[in-house]
Amino acid sequence: MGRVWARADLPDDQEARKALATRAMERGIDDILARKGDEDFSALGRINLHLRDGDTVESGWGTLHMVSVDGPEVMKEIMDSAGESSFIVSTKDWKVIPLENMVAAFQGSGSRLVAMADGLEEARVFLHTLELGVDAVLLEPKDWDDESIASLISHESSVGLQAVTVKAVKKIGQADRVCVDTCNIMVPGEGMLIGSQSACMLLVQSESEESGYVASRPFRVNAGAVHAYVMTPGGKTRYLSELKGGDEVMVVDKDGSSRKAVVGRCKTESRPMLLIEMEHDGRNFNAVVQNAETVRLVGPEGSISVSHLKPGDRILAAVSEGGRHFGMSVDETITET
Repeated sequence: MGRVWARADLPDDQEARKALATRAMERGIDDILARKGDEDFSALGRINLHLRDGDTVESGWGTLHMVSVDGPEVMKEIMDSAGESSFIVSTKDWKVIPLENMVAAFQGSGSRLVAMADGLEEARVFLHTLELGVDAVLLEPKDWDDESIASLISHESSVGLQAVTVKAVKKIGQADRVCVDTCNIMVPGEGMLIGSQSACMLLVQSESEESGYVASRPFRVNAGAVHAYVMTPGGKTRYLSELKGGDEVMVVDKDGSSRKAVVGRCKTESRPMLLIEMEHDGRNFNAVVQNAETVRLVGPEGSISVSHLKPGDRILAAVSEGGRHFGMSVDETITET
């Protein structure tokens, strides 16, 4: 998904621009649009500084041209430049249709497309236009104090979840399992996508529900065995055994909405484990999780503890074709059993 840029280039006073850049950073935005001459803003922290000189912006993405799209002629000129030039566009009163056309034209061209958004809701639309979205949205300072900006910054594209059917639940003895403790709070229905096969990754809920056994730990997902895949931002996967503090994972809710979370630590311990066998559209899958009341999966009607899971139950998973090569999806025949 595209990035969020903060506009800190408009005030004539440099100290006012610097104050805006500082405030944007405090809100979690690390892509700052400033003016040429504001290079020292880079000392504020680890940020991506984009410098505007008139209608031209110098960026780590190269040179971008700021253009107001006020009619189909301008839109066509921009689309014809895909592959040669990159743009920051304002579409004023004529918004979604021109962006759809430009996103389609820029796909795979190597050029960048940044859209000025009027508010967070419009930014969300722009980031998902034609499912691909623009490369970034540019926000005005008035939008930075909206509490929902955190979800916009961390949000990934939606994940398609389907209900798979449990065929069997088997005790398989002791094995090494990984608890992933994040730096983020999760709520019931949210968790991580975990699986023995990348083609079927179960939604394992965080320990966000109260239990008679232990206090809730809404930052934690008791994820599964060390060999399992976990979904990470950008639709990639990692092995649970590889995760460490500072890594990013993808948190998904029961509706498929996803966001980034930062790993604080991982705990690998020997625990009694369960093998869950599943079926979907004639395909068989499995996953290995700890045999514990506090490990919960998410079904269409709510969460269910693995200790109560039985054949015929339906649980949510991300089901896909193909396989993985170094964590990236590849379109080739790969069978994992």
